Amino acid sequence: MEKGLPTQEDYRTYDKIWQRVSPGLNPYPEARSQNESAQAMPAPEAAQESASEQALLLLPGAQADPCCMGSEAAGELGVLRGFLREELAVVRGMRALARRAPGGSSRNLLRQMAEDDAGHVRQLQAAHFLITGERYRVTVVLAGQKREPWCDALRAQYHQEACAAFNYARASEETEDLCLRRLFSQLSEDEYRHAGALRELLAETLG
Repeated sequence: MEKGLPTQEDYRTYDKIWQRVSPGLNPYPEARSQNESAQAMPAPEAAQESASEQALLLLPGAQADPCCMGSEAAGELGVLRGFLREELAVVRGMRALARRAPGGSSRNLLRQMAEDDAGHVRQLQAAHFLITGERYRVTVVLAGQKREPWCDALRAQYHQEACAAFNYARASEETEDLCLRRLFSQLSEDEYRHAGALRELLAETLG
């Protein structure tokens, strides 16, 4: 049966014998070096524990560059900022429309939708900060517009909400960032809901 490498205790016994023959001689340096290297290797349990620690560093959130809203999402900043400007314009338009509403129920509905869109602005600003670590402040100045008839104003607001919903859905499909995909999808659903409410409001007005 094949024997294993000599142990340190074996080498100490050999040294005592060789010291009698030739003091100071190391007759097997390579063998001793290999043995010491083998004994210096960590036990399988220690090696497995070290591998587990390294694996933990690869988990999402433990990386220096996170898997969501990190550098991979930096290419979406232009889209994100465009949505921010659009949402701010929608908030102002919806609030102006609410002030014109002929009845209390329609006024409350439009005010609630304006608050929903203001929440979209905050969500997009939070996403921008998560990606860049910097606040993004934007001011939207609306051009002076003539006062449209009520039904025409509802129609214009409907198309704005429906187009926003479509653009969010398209951005959700195109982005490679999972967190942005979920955010854009949620905002798309909100905008489609707003468009539906405006359609119902217009149907009641026309009826």
